[in-house]
Amino acid sequence: MRFLDRFGRATIDFFEYAGGLTMLSAESLGFMVRLRVRIAETISQAALLGVQSLVIVLLTSLFTGAVISLESAQQAVAYGFSAFVGGAVAYASVRELGPMLTAVVVAGRVGAAIAAELGSMVVTEQIEALRSMGLEPARFLVVPRLVALLLMLPLLTIFADVVSIGGGMWIAQVYAHISYESFISSVRQSIDMPDVLKGILKAFVFATIIAMVGAYQGLSTRGGAAGVGRSTTFAVVLAIILIFISNFVLSFFLFG
Repeated sequence: MRFLDRFGRATIDFFEYAGGLTMLSAESLGFMVRLRVRIAETISQAALLGVQSLVIVLLTSLFTGAVISLESAQQAVAYGFSAFVGGAVAYASVRELGPMLTAVVVAGRVGAAIAAELGSMVVTEQIEALRSMGLEPARFLVVPRLVALLLMLPLLTIFADVVSIGGGMWIAQVYAHISYESFISSVRQSIDMPDVLKGILKAFVFATIIAMVGAYQGLSTRGGAAGVGRSTTFAVVLAIILIFISNFVLSFFLFG
């Protein structure tokens, strides 16, 4: 009986959470469709959430591309397929690792920041003050962060793809003596513009997940400072899990 009771409560909590997240997403989308977006706040959030994440994204992508190139070049040289190293790096970066790793890195930094900031506002009753003045928290707090991430995460993904391929090209030349011309030729043969656009489409989905999970967790914070910590941790964990799940689903339909 205890198992059934726990299972029932977990099921109810799951549907309550999913319903609340869906309602917040729909409300935010409604404001965006009606163009009720605070431009100045959106630009500020784009600088805070996107530009300040650039360095860590580029470092992660650089070493990821370098590792892929190192491993693939080692095998390619041994078996005489060195001309395929560039294609392997570009294929993995543009289709999968570029969008996904960028989203995971941004989720760890941005998702936590959104949840912590909004959670602190809930604890200090600033959200109630907004509601008492007739202002919608979704429009004033959630929409600018969502729009900022929808603008910045695809751009960060493009930078990550370029840096990842560049790092792989450098390692291939230094370690396996593969010329830059051969590497670039392999890249061009392996990927094309639809692959890049599909990776950017993934970035839009990941941006929505990061922004909405972080915002919903922050607005659902209860329990003072300890509650802010719990909300922040859960926002990052859930966002990363949903990124991996959605990446599999999107890859299945886009590339399957």
